[in-house]
Amino acid sequence: MVSVGRMKSGPEADLFALYNARLRPPLVLREIPEARGSAAEVRRREGEAILAALPPAALVVAMDLGGHRPDSEGLAALLERWEQAGKGLAFVIGGAEGLDPAVQARAEQRLSLGPMTWPHFLVRGLLAEQLYRAQAIRAGHPYHRSWRP
Repeated sequence: MVSVGRMKSGPEADLFALYNARLRPPLVLREIPEARGSAAEVRRREGEAILAALPPAALVVAMDLGGHRPDSEGLAALLERWEQAGKGLAFVIGGAEGLDPAVQARAEQRLSLGPMTWPHFLVRGLLAEQLYRAQAIRAGHPYHRSWRP
């Protein structure tokens, strides 16, 4: 996972740590410093740093408000398909100004956590929880209760 911003200790970091510890294997987090300047300059600078931090052969999934919005079972199916591609996965979380078009172009998939806007530090924890949930679905573990709305 490549994410903009250096998270300090607090509830957001605790949420990410809780679910990341449950993932097998856990996510490796690479933090990119937040850039300064105009919105376009911030996106450009952060985008360059994100692209430099990505493993060259990774299947890149950009977290983007306009991306695909699968339900939890759909995400589990996507993860299975992505793993069968034989590439490592790299999730990308942009900063407050969003992702640079170059990062979006590098991504093979754009994924959304829904139509609401989430702070980028919360997205880390929400994504880790959904990845754990997808693992539980694939393993037949009762963590996910598909019968509940």
